[in-house]
Amino acid sequence: MIKDMTENEISLYIIKTLKENKKAEFEAMIDELQPYDVAKIYQELPEKHRHRFLLFLKFDVLADLMEELDKEEQLDLLNILGIEKSSKVLNLMDNDDLATLLHEMSPEKKDSFLSEMNKEESNAVQDIMKYPPETAGRLMTNRFVWIRNYYTVREAVDKLKSFAEYAESLNYLYVIDENSRLVGVVSYRDLLLAEPGEKINEIMYERVIYVTVTTDQEVVAQTVERYDFIAVPVVDEDHVLVGIVTVDDVLDVVIKEANEDIEKLSASGKAIDFETKTLVAAARRLPWLILLLFIGLISGRIISGFEETLQKVVALAFFMPMIAGMTGNTGTQSLAVVVRGLISHDINKKVIFRLVMRELGVGICIGVTCAVLISIIAYIWRGNFILGIVVGCSLFFTLIIGTLAGTVIPLILYRLKIDPAVASGPLITTLNDIFSLLTYFGIATMFLQYLV
Repeated sequence: MIKDMTENEISLYIIKTLKENKKAEFEAMIDELQPYDVAKIYQELPEKHRHRFLLFLKFDVLADLMEELDKEEQLDLLNILGIEKSSKVLNLMDNDDLATLLHEMSPEKKDSFLSEMNKEESNAVQDIMKYPPETAGRLMTNRFVWIRNYYTVREAVDKLKSFAEYAESLNYLYVIDENSRLVGVVSYRDLLLAEPGEKINEIMYERVIYVTVTTDQEVVAQTVERYDFIAVPVVDEDHVLVGIVTVDDVLDVVIKEANEDIEKLSASGKAIDFETKTLVAAARRLPWLILLLFIGLISGRIISGFEETLQKVVALAFFMPMIAGMTGNTGTQSLAVVVRGLISHDINKKVIFRLVMRELGVGICIGVTCAVLISIIAYIWRGNFILGIVVGCSLFFTLIIGTLAGTVIPLILYRLKIDPAVASGPLITTLNDIFSLLTYFGIATMFLQYLV
């Protein structure tokens, strides 16, 4: 029914079933949709149809819908459903997503929801909320299948079948000992290929890649990326298996961290999106820009200090924006390369040295190419060979300086345990303006007698 329908036709059909109170047809349509599509339909529905839409949804679909909405929409939906119905929906949500949602609530409201929830689910969520934000403990879910190391393959398969609906991921079975410590892992493929009577401790992998409850979420993401995992187990300080982090949560982390780095690189501070109000967006951008404004005044002071040089050779002013702009551009490019590399590479002295030397080589190559081009242009335009040399040499040195600044500054911040993304593009650009002007006018003053 749904395969030949457009998104607009699906939405219109949903509205039609709501108006005509055809719940069976509505549920049949919803069952063919992915949670993302259900959320999109809900978000685009006219306000007057939303309440009936929610009433028609099954609890498990409501739980999936909740996980696709942003925080404000989730809270609105809970208010529409009421405490009793909301609690049944919260019981079905992934514990990590639920912990994130409850963290945003007031203590009173959070306690009211937890008290109405299933006791086992409520306790599991509260355990997750004990861990610091942005750690594996806060990301993990307790919905996974574990087996004892003395099980047979047949017993493991029977348990897997029994808990299939409960588990969030069925790619791996985690093996624990009598003290619930993680001792091995078995893949679903291993079970299929093994004989029913074989013991799990005979076919399991004993070298298990895991993270601890306090492992930073970025490190968790790196672990999943390096080993191509669908999920990674999480253990506490006693090596007791307490949960798993699945790849869908890792993707959320990667996107979130990337957005945060973009915000810092652009010096926009806290998150600004399409929905952010004008005054709020301005307030979040202003602190950095005001700081850069005062730093930028240094550039003006440098220019005024070389006023005599400018008066004697007015042509120098023509190339000034180009020199400063090119230096800032190369610095920002290097900054982006370094920040991206710090996320996906282990950093040591050898790696840093190789990176700095590589970027120095890049700066020299770019500098030589651009310097030759601008020297020729300056000579053809003014007929002054020395002017071409001055502009070309200035651009050569400033491009090298800009490239190294964009490389070294984030590395220094990283070594100081400061997020390197705070070395924002505008900051690098402003500092490079200062370096480029000093270099440009310094060289021009040295050759002033040949320029006049």
